[in-house]
Amino acid sequence: MIEMLSYDFMQRSFLAAALVGAVCSAIGVFMVLRGLAFVGAGTAHAAFAGVTLAYLVGLPPLLLAVVFGIATVWITGVMEEKGRMKLDVSIGILYTATMALAILFIGLMQGYNAEVYGYMFGSVLSVTPDELRIMLTLSLLVLAVIVLFAKELYFVAFDQEMAEASGVRARPIFYLLLTLVAFTVVISLKTVGAILVFAMLLIPASTAYQLTHSLSHMTIYSVLIGITSAVGGVALSYVWDLPSGPAIVLLATFIFFVSLLLSPKRLRRVPV
Repeated sequence: MIEMLSYDFMQRSFLAAALVGAVCSAIGVFMVLRGLAFVGAGTAHAAFAGVTLAYLVGLPPLLLAVVFGIATVWITGVMEEKGRMKLDVSIGILYTATMALAILFIGLMQGYNAEVYGYMFGSVLSVTPDELRIMLTLSLLVLAVIVLFAKELYFVAFDQEMAEASGVRARPIFYLLLTLVAFTVVISLKTVGAILVFAMLLIPASTAYQLTHSLSHMTIYSVLIGITSAVGGVALSYVWDLPSGPAIVLLATFIFFVSLLLSPKRLRRVPV
């Protein structure tokens, strides 16, 4: 077990996994409270479309992933606000459209590109030093914004109408939340992939929800669960030669079901 830490690529993998676990689980709390779970899936596929276009035209993949991700969540917000369309409907339309674009761009490529599929299914063991620096920068940015606007984000996520009535600028905060989701998805693409990033946004926060009624405690538990799942999944993938993305998500799912069985909320409903 200790020998894995002697390899540079494993050190980068563990750090990348910890960053992804922390950021996904932190922003996931607000997504669960606000009912934005499906937004994570749609944004992930939009960001993947940006990655495929970048490889097709020779641009930095993470740059176009950010552009596609932010564009998708903002268009989703505008469609909900101006078109009076439910959020899950608008993101569903963009989800399918951007996935179709990704498939189109892959079809236009000459030959097989393993790096593109790494972004789809996750390839934490191949994270480069440059990619790790970008992930670290974006992670610190997202976490700093969450800490700075924590009160407003909790308020808007829990009850946006009440937040507006209380004088909070709810719409800008809502768009800020959507932007943070986009950045979080981009941070996570290389580690768990576009298909599985949705799980890391949803599962740790849902697990933490089973364990406490406190929003602050929920966030702390979610981050701890996210980091444990991500780092533990990488270790399992190394020891048992498993794909890293699925190992991370399955470990998070196992922790969720354990928390569901032992949840204080569930146990209180059982008559004595």
